[in-house]
Amino acid sequence: MNRHFLPLLFAALLVPAGAPGQVVEEFAPPRANCCLPATAKSLADQLQDWNQLGRYYADNQRLQQLPPDAGRVVFLGDSITDGWRLAQYFPGKPYVNRGIGGQTTPQMLVRVFPDVIALKPAALLVFAGTNDIAGNTGPSTLTMIEDNLQAITELAQAHGIKVILCSVTPVSDYTTRKQTLQRPPSDILKLNAWIREYAARANAGFADYFAALVDETGMLKQGFSGDGLHPNDRGYALLVPVAEAAIAKALP
Repeated sequence: MNRHFLPLLFAALLVPAGAPGQVVEEFAPPRANCCLPATAKSLADQLQDWNQLGRYYADNQRLQQLPPDAGRVVFLGDSITDGWRLAQYFPGKPYVNRGIGGQTTPQMLVRVFPDVIALKPAALLVFAGTNDIAGNTGPSTLTMIEDNLQAITELAQAHGIKVILCSVTPVSDYTTRKQTLQRPPSDILKLNAWIREYAARANAGFADYFAALVDETGMLKQGFSGDGLHPNDRGYALLVPVAEAAIAKALP
């Protein structure tokens, strides 16, 4: 072995990947957690349920013991769905919320059987993709996102469930949090174009949430979100008639 190789290898291991430089003016590392063993155990526990199948496990068991409602609709999605108080916005409707904050389409795909199919809904409303664009579970290409949405659709349809695909909502930089850096509007537009086209091709419904919330500049309407990403009460109110129309069309 070259006598210069080991010192070079050791030096390489000491340099963090992508480090901008090796010398700093002041020693200021990020604050460490006080209890590293507990932090490590917490991370290990979370990795055992990366898809968060445990989030709705108990409620799924409860619902499966009851006769399925004829008009049951499962809302599958991320934090935007998770924060949507369905009983308030759709009073009296047998709608089931299966949103989980931060999730991406590969995580939702794994949840289709326990969180959707097992509940025997008449329809499934899928609202996903913004966290894939943001890279929440690592880099994703548009094709990867599209493949997952297609798999979710086909799985549900194979079990006689009507599928409604929702366009990804716009983001904005109107608040203190600048959302367009993580979720470029151009990527949202590209994914939404595919969702609309695929929904027609797959005989699925389409709910255009983007159109309901976008302003004349392509941003999420000012005053309809507190952080430029998640709708507030005014924002959700704009989505209600869009969802209702799509569900009524899917379940005449």
